[in-house]
Amino acid sequence: MHDGGHHHHQRRRQDQGEALSLDLKNLKVLSALGRGAKGVVFLVRTETGELLALKAILRSSIEKAKKKKVTTGNSHGGGEYRRICFEREVLASLHHPLLPELHGVLITDKIVGYAMDYCSGRDLNYLRKKQTEKMFSDDIIRFYAAELVLALEYLHNSGIVYRDLKPENVMVQENGHLMLVDFDLSTKLAAKSPENRSVSSESKPETKPKKKKRFGFFFNRRDSGISPDDSVQREELESESVSSEADSVEKSNSFVGTEEYVAPEIILGDGHDFSVDWWCLGVMLYEMLYGTTPFRGVNRKETFYRIITKAPNLTGGLTPLRDLIGKLLEKDPVKRISVREIKGHDFFSGVDWERITEMPRPPFIPELTDVE
Repeated sequence: MHDGGHHHHQRRRQDQGEALSLDLKNLKVLSALGRGAKGVVFLVRTETGELLALKAILRSSIEKAKKKKVTTGNSHGGGEYRRICFEREVLASLHHPLLPELHGVLITDKIVGYAMDYCSGRDLNYLRKKQTEKMFSDDIIRFYAAELVLALEYLHNSGIVYRDLKPENVMVQENGHLMLVDFDLSTKLAAKSPENRSVSSESKPETKPKKKKRFGFFFNRRDSGISPDDSVQREELESESVSSEADSVEKSNSFVGTEEYVAPEIILGDGHDFSVDWWCLGVMLYEMLYGTTPFRGVNRKETFYRIITKAPNLTGGLTPLRDLIGKLLEKDPVKRISVREIKGHDFFSGVDWERITEMPRPPFIPELTDVE
């Protein structure tokens, strides 16, 4: 454990400058780890024996997108390219024990890629399904929930809305602590200060009817089965429909996320802000507690209807955890519980917010896989 800390420190120092340029011939590709909304993620070993996750994107897909922007002048075209740059910038700017950092950039004539931390412990979905009842105990939920609150708070303070919180995007690091990965769907809003709970009036988009029509057609469930070609379709719904940089509206109006985790205000298309992440946290905690998500219908239409209209079914006696889940799953984003209230909630009494990320024995330490 101590050794790991030292290694971490070393890495931090080397990253102060520009991200290292990586050379494919010095990297040994060990296996494919999965597929983001964009690109494929590989496990690679560097010359020094360090394991990294390398996200690789075909240049042809980016170049196409760039060209499209130039020729048609439409904002959708550059989206693909913008997003990749955005994700890279996000990774380069993050410095938090629960978030990945950029370790290097790779450019060949075929692909662009960037390397970030590799988590040997798979994701929270995998971990939950390994539990006997496919559910976690309250103490384990408390630990993971507290880490998620800290990671989201850090992102929000950096002006980043994560927007795709779900168990598949929450990895378990080698030391058993969490790491939030995949910034494909994140976006930047003005950094969060407690006063500007963004309910600005300009943020109501004029595009409501269009929105409604759009997502029925374009919305893709973001499972690992989505190919990069599909993601070009998704570009449509990700292009920020209203917020041009100039009118510094504190909300985004893109329709993004994963069906069962999407917040009501995203479905309704009336602008959303940081509080969408707290809704997603509520869905995740519900799933950790009950083994299923709260609003799942037989199809997307029914799921969305339930998200907008139905109260979550919090069966069992009222416990602090169920109370917290109810407050996170408040349909009105203005009334939804804020980070300050979350951290002060009964469910977290006894949590040492300053020290939890350094806790030496998290609930699960990944077994060493054959890779190592």
